[in-house]
Amino acid sequence: MARTDISLGDLSARDHAFYGLIWAGTTLSARIDQALTRAHGMPLSWFEVMLWLSGQNEPVAASDLGAKTLLSRSQVSRVVDSLQARGLVARVPSPDDARSVRVALTAEGRRAFAEADATRREALREIFDDLLDDADIQALGTVWAKLKGGSRTESC
Repeated sequence: MARTDISLGDLSARDHAFYGLIWAGTTLSARIDQALTRAHGMPLSWFEVMLWLSGQNEPVAASDLGAKTLLSRSQVSRVVDSLQARGLVARVPSPDDARSVRVALTAEGRRAFAEADATRREALREIFDDLLDDADIQALGTVWAKLKGGSRTESC
């Protein structure tokens, strides 16, 4: 059976731009998820939590991770459980609240994150870095800053 090439039809330039952002995010995320899972047994959701933890000098509350990542609170909890089972994060008591815990990367977690980040960069090289020059990256940064500034929930 022959494939039919379908289109979105007559959309405005703004609609095309919006759906282009959706396509790019979905495509790049899928490529990274596949590369990380294949090379490290680490889905993108794990990498995202580790990315935020890697930038911290102190352990952070899981709720703070949930506010920054694209994951729900229950997803963050499951990811932290999985990362802890692999020895990549540790839960430590909160110094401010005896009922809560904070999360930090372990030394093994920092090493695993560095390796996974190198894999992420390689997965993006051909489909992102090699296609976009410095002006493109600057333009994307400008667009991202405008969109982020206009949102009510800040994730990055």
